[in-house]
Amino acid sequence: MSLNDKMSLSEKIDSDLKAAMKAADKLVLETLRMVKSALKYKQIDKGAPLSDDEAIAVLSTLSKQRRDSVEQFRKGDREDLAQKEEAELQVLKGYMPPEIAPEELDRLIEQSITESGAGGPQDMGKVMRVLSPKVKGMDGKLVSEKVRAALSGKGAK
Repeated sequence: MSLNDKMSLSEKIDSDLKAAMKAADKLVLETLRMVKSALKYKQIDKGAPLSDDEAIAVLSTLSKQRRDSVEQFRKGDREDLAQKEEAELQVLKGYMPPEIAPEELDRLIEQSITESGAGGPQDMGKVMRVLSPKVKGMDGKLVSEKVRAALSGKGAK
């Protein structure tokens, strides 16, 4: 697997797209085509090839869209569409950095609060600026909720 370690994220997606075509895996094929399209739009906007970090940012956006769609489809009692979005989300997760364990996330949040000198909920932006690069690819909503909770505890002291 040393070859894959040297592949850029875009190259890995291209390779997996070809494999999905050969295997006739409709879900993976459709999802990766959507990813390639989003990456191409971003590349055109930038006017240069994307770095892996920029590609991960695009994947994060697509993942967030899928999570939001699942929530909306469930509210609308459309379980079939919610399941399709969840399946696409699972494919996307395969290209994202590994999830950070809850204990590690809590440690990073505390470290970022200390680094930023935050004193309470009003300093949320300061903490997020320090924390965001450390938690690339994670669900931003979850991270901000945890930061808000941690800062609420600071303000109360």
